[in-house]
Amino acid sequence: MALPQRDTQRHTYGDYLTWSDDRREELIDGIAYIKEPPAPSRPHQELAGLLYYQVQMALEGKTCRVYIAPFDVRLPKSDETDDQVDTVVQPDVLIVCDLNKLDHRGMRGAPDWLAEVLSPSTAGHDQVIKLPVYERAGVSEVWLIHPIDRTLTIYRLKDGRYGRAVVQELKGQTSLTAVPGVIIDWDRVLAQLV
Repeated sequence: MALPQRDTQRHTYGDYLTWSDDRREELIDGIAYIKEPPAPSRPHQELAGLLYYQVQMALEGKTCRVYIAPFDVRLPKSDETDDQVDTVVQPDVLIVCDLNKLDHRGMRGAPDWLAEVLSPSTAGHDQVIKLPVYERAGVSEVWLIHPIDRTLTIYRLKDGRYGRAVVQELKGQTSLTAVPGVIIDWDRVLAQLV
């Protein structure tokens, strides 16, 4: 199921910048989606935070950077100006290695890797609406984490398309392919969830 839409108008990043900060929204192909509830659940935030922490520790001393939502990622379709970009997303956790993509507003261009922690209210939106956008933008590796099912679905870009997804349990360790040297220890993550 998709998230509710803000309205029926087409929007750009220029519009997005004028909206109030009282609710989280994403802009996908000009459609503004309201991320409800305004704040993710506590277990969602704990899982995202623990994931961020492990990635941050693994990247220490490297040039890549890790960010956690809310963090605006502008995904232009070509060379349009920022104000005309019609897709702005906020992945739960992401890594960017090309630091030229970063600016004071967030980043412009595809992250090298990102993770979405799925919740009942956002799972359909993340899998049906956002995943094709990540593929089109060229995100090398996308992880969809299903905390209730305790599974991880991994999509890796090959020849501009996501191949068959790899599905595994949240146990043991999983290495990122897009960013060598980053390994997530799921047993440690799950042991710390309250």
